[in-house]
Amino acid sequence: MGLKTSKYLLLSRKDTWVRPYFKKYKKLLLLVLFLGMMTFFCGSALMFNSGYLISKSATHPVNILLVYVPIVLTRAFGIGRPAFRYVERLASHNWVLKMTSDIRLKLYRSLESKAMQARGTFQSGDVLGILAEDIEHIQNLYLRTIFPTLIAWLLYGIIVVIFGAFSLVFAGIMLLLIGVLVIVFPLVSVLMNQAKIYRRKEKRHELYGKLTDSILGVGDWQYSGRYEEFLDHYNQAEKEVRAQDEPLNQATRRLNTCIQFIFGGVVIALFIWAGMYYYQTGHAGLNWIAAFVLAFFPLMDAFAPIATAVTEMPMYEDSAKRLDALPKPKSTSGENERNFCLKDTTIQLENVSFQYGAQAKWLLQNFNWTIESGKTTAVLGKSGTGKTTLSQLIHGDLSPTTGRVLIGGTSVEKLDTNIHQLIGVLSQSPHLFDTTIINNVRLGNIKASDEEVYEAIVRSGLQELVERLPDGVHTMVEEGGKRFSGGEQQRIALARILLQDVPIVIIDEPTIGLDPITERKLLQTVFEVLKEKTVIWITHHLVGIEAADEVLFLENGNIEMHGAPKELKKTNKRFQQLYFLDQAE
Repeated sequence: MGLKTSKYLLLSRKDTWVRPYFKKYKKLLLLVLFLGMMTFFCGSALMFNSGYLISKSATHPVNILLVYVPIVLTRAFGIGRPAFRYVERLASHNWVLKMTSDIRLKLYRSLESKAMQARGTFQSGDVLGILAEDIEHIQNLYLRTIFPTLIAWLLYGIIVVIFGAFSLVFAGIMLLLIGVLVIVFPLVSVLMNQAKIYRRKEKRHELYGKLTDSILGVGDWQYSGRYEEFLDHYNQAEKEVRAQDEPLNQATRRLNTCIQFIFGGVVIALFIWAGMYYYQTGHAGLNWIAAFVLAFFPLMDAFAPIATAVTEMPMYEDSAKRLDALPKPKSTSGENERNFCLKDTTIQLENVSFQYGAQAKWLLQNFNWTIESGKTTAVLGKSGTGKTTLSQLIHGDLSPTTGRVLIGGTSVEKLDTNIHQLIGVLSQSPHLFDTTIINNVRLGNIKASDEEVYEAIVRSGLQELVERLPDGVHTMVEEGGKRFSGGEQQRIALARILLQDVPIVIIDEPTIGLDPITERKLLQTVFEVLKEKTVIWITHHLVGIEAADEVLFLENGNIEMHGAPKELKKTNKRFQQLYFLDQAE
């Protein structure tokens, strides 16, 4: 399984989160490996020169010049080691920061490109787990495993070759002993601890999900008088995670003990070999014994971490697989976006059928519908009849099970990242960020000037509110927009849509939770400022229905009622009944 893990991460062509960066930043990778090699070379050479210098000085040389070169080299290697280490850390972290930036951008595009599917597939805790843990694991894969392992293997090969020049027998002994450190121990450790690592990671992801869910609902825990139960619930989950750490910690301690014994064996073997090799050369040759033995000690820092780092490879594999399971990000060609132009915005649904799964019921069946440019269409129906699903199909968040959705004769799927230039969405609960009003509105068009943003604020009916605020448009909205009422939040979101200036706007029940007076005022503003655009209005009742050019009533995946509001009031008894009930409320 350890070999399988390594193969998946480093060789699999399916992997799009680890392997591509070797090629993209290959020059920086070579620089990191060179600097790492030079760091350990300087450390080993420093100890080698120091050992020779101590031994040679103990023989009382008649002239300082006999040890002058080792003295100079000792100074040079002493300065070189921290210098190379510092530059190597800069280069390796530069690699990781570049890679992390790419991964986070790719993750955002992956989730953004299929936002509705992501919301339905992943819990908030899952996304936080990916951001906080999986990407961190990929970072550590480079810093703690790939870079050190490659450097250790290079050193391993160089050491065997060097000793081979002196003695093939001793080179074979070094090949065996160091091979145990860099090959045997890592593989054995992975095989023994893989299941434990998977269990620990699974528990951690469960903890992310439980904690996020509990935090989002902490108010309800407190209102129900079960706050202590909430704390106990979390503490128990965290205890289960810690319980998975102890077996791994014990295995790591045992592994480190074995590694120290191997190191001791290497040092003893070096001492014996050097003593035997140089004993034959006489008194002068004995000065090299300490040099060879001491030179190996800095290399312990290269070989010791490998087994522990490789042990975590299954954790990295799981992170890579979780990232690969995300929706593939859409192509983002800036050139395509700049040149994009679609004059006709007629919306056509041709034989569209949709269901969320093979066993689920059909929300839409052989649905055909055309919305002309500049028209306002109200889509009504009971909860669960597919009103919101219909809007998601038009926006491209969902793909039809059969049939196709066209805008201006072009398939929505082909519009790809250009869809935001065509369609804006005013949803039930738009998210307002913890920044100023002007920054929240500017989200609709990040390149808009302050004057354009303010014009959108005025058109959305917020001028009076803004003028009352001490800081005006620079007033902080606070997290989730909690500083403002529901109607005011919707107007801020409407200002975003106006600033986005798209030809098609989907309004998905924006007045839920508002009082009747606020609801009517908001709808009046919405339809007044959007009167030149194509509007698809998802609603569950008939307040303000007079603003629509046509009404579409969905039931069982089909159109049960269709026509202009004025005509339906006169001729359709069911519409008359629904309208009467709404007015009575």
